Amino acid sequence: MNFDPETLAWDKMDGLLPAIVQDAATGLTLMLGYMDRAALAATQESGLVTFFSRSKGRLWRKGETSGNVLRLVELRADCDADALLVLAEPAGPTCHTGTDSCFGGEAPGAGWLGTLEKIVAARAAASPDKSYTASLLSHGPAKAAQKVGEEGVEVALAAVSRDEDGLAEEAADLLFHLLVTLKSRDVPLETVLEKLRNRHKPMRTSEEQTA
Repeated sequence: MNFDPETLAWDKMDGLLPAIVQDAATGLTLMLGYMDRAALAATQESGLVTFFSRSKGRLWRKGETSGNVLRLVELRADCDADALLVLAEPAGPTCHTGTDSCFGGEAPGAGWLGTLEKIVAARAAASPDKSYTASLLSHGPAKAAQKVGEEGVEVALAAVSRDEDGLAEEAADLLFHLLVTLKSRDVPLETVLEKLRNRHKPMRTSEEQTA
């Protein structure tokens, strides 16, 4: 959490702040709730996202009856300090209708790679005779790494010999097998993304570096 709760604009919103919850892995917007000081404190202390329920008139921990809790990853305040962004790991569907998000849809753009990572993890737990992913992982990292090499060659060939759709198909195969290889070594996709973020952070000017 990169803010002091006492600096939030509680009075501006009559003691309640809107809290937008996103899946920390995919960026999918899961739900909107409201937090008062007590709900925010309970969220921080327990690590489970807790709201103030306006209909119940009390604190309400998401998943307290269904078990589909939201595990806190990070809290952020907006620039006006009158709204919260909650990054969380959902344990099951977030919406009471059984969908992942109260807003419907899937993770946007490249965020869907986080969803694919979850799919790979789920398939890894299946029986090798019923899942290609589980079968590949049963042979260890070497087999998965071999597939990455093969698919990488296919992407290179497609880039010069096939149309855009063909290249996209081969690139999709490469990304899938890359995630399987990462799973074989228990390397989270987030670790890879963090490496990329660190490499591509905006360069400070020489004046800023010497300030």
